[in-house]
Amino acid sequence: MKPANDHLGVTRQLFRLAWPIVGINVLQVLALAVDTAMIGRTANAEDALTGMGYSVQLVFLLMVAMIGLTVGTVAFISRAHGAGNNDRAEHVLHQSVQMTIVLGIVVAIVGNLVAEPLLLLLGATQTTLPFALAYLRPLLLGAVFNYLMILFSAALRGVGNTRLAFFVSFSMNVMNLLFNYGLILGNLGMPALGIQGAAIGTVLSQFIASGLMAFVVYKRVEPGLYFTPKPKPIDRELVRDLIRVGWPAAADMLVLNAAFLAIIGMLGRIDQAAVAAHSIGLRVQALAFVPGMSISQAVGALVGQSLGANDIPSARKALHSGIAMNLAVMSTLGLILIVLAGPIVAGFGIEAGSDVRWLSVQWMELLGYSMPIVGVYIAFTGLLQGAGVTMVSLRINFFSTMVVQIPASYYLGFVVGLDAWGVWFAFPAVFILKVLWAFAEYRRGEWAQVGATV
Repeated sequence: MKPANDHLGVTRQLFRLAWPIVGINVLQVLALAVDTAMIGRTANAEDALTGMGYSVQLVFLLMVAMIGLTVGTVAFISRAHGAGNNDRAEHVLHQSVQMTIVLGIVVAIVGNLVAEPLLLLLGATQTTLPFALAYLRPLLLGAVFNYLMILFSAALRGVGNTRLAFFVSFSMNVMNLLFNYGLILGNLGMPALGIQGAAIGTVLSQFIASGLMAFVVYKRVEPGLYFTPKPKPIDRELVRDLIRVGWPAAADMLVLNAAFLAIIGMLGRIDQAAVAAHSIGLRVQALAFVPGMSISQAVGALVGQSLGANDIPSARKALHSGIAMNLAVMSTLGLILIVLAGPIVAGFGIEAGSDVRWLSVQWMELLGYSMPIVGVYIAFTGLLQGAGVTMVSLRINFFSTMVVQIPASYYLGFVVGLDAWGVWFAFPAVFILKVLWAFAEYRRGEWAQVGATV
């Protein structure tokens, strides 16, 4: 898929790229939401949900290197595809797959070694720690399968084929639903393993899906991309380039995770019910952010292809279309969150009148009001990552988060005495600063570097 050269054409192309990405991400988030709802119906549900909240944050934290590798891979593959260099795109993919396998093994080993002390550092208690470990350890052991699925989907996005990844992801989530329905609650003749069953079912579905994805790419279902499982010598220059582009994106995610971890740490010292509410809120937040993030990923792919084809105007049009789409979609979703916060929380099986339910509704409403401004910033992020100027995004996020958001959360929550609401409020509020800074960087134009390589 080559970049279009008019606004209407770019918008249509962006939509064609984005809707399967939306589908992929919605399926993934829905799988987590369904798991959360199932766990909410097990014995010791509140402790299990709290433990799950801690574990999810650590999974995100340990995934930051993979996110960086994915961003670098898309930037290079989309540039090569835009320049019509399929051999280069395939070479980038093979080197990235080899790096992904190594990374997954390292995460499995190191993650399990540090899991318990990190969970305790976050504020997990002796009551919630066993649940957190039961959920976290299987996910870490199977990290390589999750990472490969992410990488293949990103590579296909780079060459403009998001539908193939959607169909594989759909199959994976159907398997995940069946495995988890059986292993969490003891249905379909499977043992009732509770929260551990949720993790095992997820890993099994990721294992099957990653193998399927490798097979369809090997069979050249997408003509612009090919992969062979045969090992190849490491291309040190390319690996260095992938790291150069990817590490700021990884650090960017690390900063975001530091903010999330800081929020959970603060909430844990205010009220354990607030941690459980935050866990539920993360499921809804992730689902609400899916359309915006998906459009952003499509923007990144189109920007990379446009720059590879030496077409800067098309890259600008991709951003403008992405901002308009995100504003419309995210504003609509924000309104839904505000109006339906109570029924949404009730869907997780949380007892009416409990502190967890009351706090979850608070976080949901606050999130709804922030959705439009978050959507605009996410679109700018797609531009910066697609152009490969990930250092710019890192600078914006590091200052906004570490210097503004985290201190503001502490001040509002503990000094002013707003408790959980104050801790949460700083997260959406800081996006105003992020948007203004990103717009200034866009106007400077340093992102618009053309050519087949980044």
